[in-house]
Amino acid sequence: MKHVTIAICNYNYECYLRAAIDSALAQDYPDTRVMVIDDGSTDSSRAILESYGDRITAVFKKNGGQVSAYNYAISLLDTEYVILLDSDDVLYPEAVSEVMRLFDSGAWSKVQFRLDVMDRQGALTGAYVPHTVPPHDCTKLLQGGWLYPSPPASGNAYRVSALRQIFPVPEEGVNRYGADFYAIYGVALTGPIGTVPKSLGGYRVHNAGGETVSFANSEQLNKAPRAFNMRWAILRNIAKDRLNLELPPTFHDFSHEKATFCSTLYRAKLLSRWRWMLHDSSGYLHTIIANPFWGVKKKLGTLVLSSLCLLPYSPLSDFAVRYIANPLARRRATGR
Repeated sequence: MKHVTIAICNYNYECYLRAAIDSALAQDYPDTRVMVIDDGSTDSSRAILESYGDRITAVFKKNGGQVSAYNYAISLLDTEYVILLDSDDVLYPEAVSEVMRLFDSGAWSKVQFRLDVMDRQGALTGAYVPHTVPPHDCTKLLQGGWLYPSPPASGNAYRVSALRQIFPVPEEGVNRYGADFYAIYGVALTGPIGTVPKSLGGYRVHNAGGETVSFANSEQLNKAPRAFNMRWAILRNIAKDRLNLELPPTFHDFSHEKATFCSTLYRAKLLSRWRWMLHDSSGYLHTIIANPFWGVKKKLGTLVLSSLCLLPYSPLSDFAVRYIANPLARRRATGR
């Protein structure tokens, strides 16, 4: 039986750390190892980790950010496969068994699976991510500039040899966070992607409410587009230098464009909404109309919802923005 590591990168998440570790230790796949990289936490994380004794491998390092923690974790791995679990998320007991069953069926570089969305307290919201299954060969998509549908960090299992073709990645300056971007999209350049079509874990959203446009945990909405552009530029260099692959200067991704759309239009004046739609919405509209993962029905629905943002009745316009941005707003709207 092949060995798998669940590597948990933690920084000051004492409230959630034990749940993440317990879910890793509860896996029904016998050859599962649990390693926790603590990135210089100042809360009680060290005491929590020490309480597990030799049931886990605890590694303590100076604070350097998420990219630094990923770099260090990947350098320490001595198993062929790894799941990089965020310390505020959880895995279901069958997660490793399910992904290893798929790994055994082919030469996958990565196997991904859905994550059920939880609120801050760990209660299920009824939503899950992602909703779309990507094709096995995502290299061609990335070379065309399209980011493929992927779950957040915790919903991905990797072949370690594939990760090491991408990592280490630069961790200086503003590139302290977003390590999962390089893992998710970089590894897809090294080989095919497999998908387990069901939820195998829980993704904690700290602002889990239908009354907000925020759905991501790691960055503020207005900072995400700039950060993604920087990461794409770094990934381009890695692809060229290490894989001899050319990626285009810019990329297309609805989630990325959606962040710009929402941060610009939410609660904005009517004139500002119209000005943005008329002059600056080309990237946003392109990721809807040309989206290779969506059918005609979803494209038309998103265009109609987007047009509601131009109406003078601000409660409806703002609801349309929330509905597009935040899956939890949709759950409330449909009464589920």
